[in-house]
Amino acid sequence: MQAISLPRFGGPDAFALSEIETPVAGAGEVLVRIHATSINPLDYQVRRGDYSDLVPLPAITGHDVSGVVEAVGSGVTAFKPGDAVWYTPKIFGGPGSYAEYHVASEAIVGFKPAGLTHLEAACLSLVGGTVWEALFTRAGLRLGESILVHGAAGGVGHVAVQAAKATGAFVLATASGYDADFVRGLGADVVIDYRTEDYVAAVNRETAGAGVDVVLDTIGGETLGRSPHVLAQLGRIVSIVDTSEPQNLIEAWGRNASYHFVFTRQNRGKLNELAALVARGQLKPHVGKIYPLAGIPDAHAELERPRNGVRGKIGIAVVDEATSRRD
Repeated sequence: MQAISLPRFGGPDAFALSEIETPVAGAGEVLVRIHATSINPLDYQVRRGDYSDLVPLPAITGHDVSGVVEAVGSGVTAFKPGDAVWYTPKIFGGPGSYAEYHVASEAIVGFKPAGLTHLEAACLSLVGGTVWEALFTRAGLRLGESILVHGAAGGVGHVAVQAAKATGAFVLATASGYDADFVRGLGADVVIDYRTEDYVAAVNRETAGAGVDVVLDTIGGETLGRSPHVLAQLGRIVSIVDTSEPQNLIEAWGRNASYHFVFTRQNRGKLNELAALVARGQLKPHVGKIYPLAGIPDAHAELERPRNGVRGKIGIAVVDEATSRRD
């Protein structure tokens, strides 16, 4: 099979297109013919060596799969050849999704939502699981609460806005003025142009000083550091960004706030919850740009570029029909 391998850490040019042996499904595993994958910030962090201790080289990286079951190992009962499936490969636990085939434990695999193409599903699995973990498992976002989503036009952010609205939350979001209409179209009640307006002042104005119940941080740095200033009492901050910077814990303490730092975990339950939102028409991933498998180096370079202008996700069409098949 063809795969994009990583023989060394470095820039996008570190990748190499390789021909390697197709894996075989073992006991409790499924072999999936990958139709689509996508690019995440985690992917370029792995590629440049941020997690070098956890990624032995050479490696096949990538963290989203949508495809069709090719074969199943002994003991598999949930799936059969021909089933359309989606999942996030085990992070730091073996080969990833930048290839034509992938083997995974049936425990982390779900049936692909019928209303999504393979490309759309591949642009939802990791970010959708991250959003579910952040908003519901960790922050416990509830009907009638309010949330501020930082980076609302991005991969995680655009899913978070939709998921929060589906819960019945009042959604405030930060985005550039260029992306404001896109974010409103996702369901945001208030969009704050972070380039022209201080988000702390804007949130406090929009909430009459009450603040928001939850902040979802996808940016880190000063954006995360100032987030306690917009929290209501008993508010929750959830960040998906690893950070070594000191946090404003005195401000958070005064508001009885809690912090949650999320590194998503794989399970079928989250995929099923996301699929239910898709089926109800409350969630649809946005594919901002598409590359072929061999174009992964270019896709990495584009996503890693600051202010790249890509809304939603960058998808990788591993097979040509990935953009049109919904079976």
